[in-house]
Amino acid sequence: MDKEKLLELLKSVTYPGFSRDIVSFGLVSEVNFKEGKAAVRLQLSSPDPKLPTLLKNKVEEVLGQDPGISEIEVTVIVKAQSTDNQSSTEDSKISGIDKIIAIASGKGGVGKSTLAVNLACAISRHGETREKPLKVGLMDCDVYGPSVPLLLGSTEKPKLIGENLLSPNESFGVKLMSMGLLIDEESPVVWRGPMVMKTIQQFASNVEWGELDFLLVDLPPGTGDAQLSLAQTLPLNGAVVVTTPQKAAVDVARRGARMFEKVNVPILGVVENMSYLESDSGEKNFLFGKGGGKDTAQALATEFLGEVPLNQEVREGGDHGIPVISSNPECNASKAFYEIASKIIEAMEK
Repeated sequence: MDKEKLLELLKSVTYPGFSRDIVSFGLVSEVNFKEGKAAVRLQLSSPDPKLPTLLKNKVEEVLGQDPGISEIEVTVIVKAQSTDNQSSTEDSKISGIDKIIAIASGKGGVGKSTLAVNLACAISRHGETREKPLKVGLMDCDVYGPSVPLLLGSTEKPKLIGENLLSPNESFGVKLMSMGLLIDEESPVVWRGPMVMKTIQQFASNVEWGELDFLLVDLPPGTGDAQLSLAQTLPLNGAVVVTTPQKAAVDVARRGARMFEKVNVPILGVVENMSYLESDSGEKNFLFGKGGGKDTAQALATEFLGEVPLNQEVREGGDHGIPVISSNPECNASKAFYEIASKIIEAMEK
């Protein structure tokens, strides 16, 4: 038996809670086979104290079923977690970028990308009141349904710098990069997971972001392998979880948030989008229920960052590529975006 056959056997060992295996997750750091003895070395960074024993037992069970293996040695190394609640060491940061924040939702259709765009613009606007302006970028990681270029009204192809660097577009004071800028509008993206991960890595390393105070990352909706891989690929400083009030969205949002706990990324808070519709008289109508965002924040032991009301101007701004916080900063939705952005900045500056 050779190393390749041993790795093939290990691919049947899935990471707890996910369909993806420990080999593709990069947890197998070394394998050896000699005279019937299989030696496997795993390297983990999860804070879960039960995980090393659980994976060790799974590996031993799988390898023990092969008649060609007479002895098994499994070594599990747990890397020490960062002491400052960051998901990675200082050395793994993207050059020139201070803070990277994921904007995530377990469920699609909750307005995550619209929120990400308006938050990015709101953080940039906060910089106008400071002695030193805040430089903001937005990375659209939803490669299958990239909407950030449309929402920011920036659809021109990015320029190439040298042989392998792309210059991000800039709109409303926000630098952006998206798969939507690199493909034809009518062309679907039909890729497997590894190609998606490679694209995200290129967005991080082959885009000339320059100096940024904040890079917001619009993650694809979901709670599966792709989202976990993205959270592991990018050196995230924190995550904002987006939900709507109804139970279906709240339940999935909680599962999505647990993913960040698995990779030791702190959750900065929960935002409830489409919270209510405000009438001309000021009465709030809670069309999708009430309190789902606050309940989610409480269940996750994190801060409730705020409610964003339903507002026709938000939708119109998205359709025309002009974020509402820029077109009408005084409307109720814009004020909500600005307040949430203020809380995020405050959390990151602590």
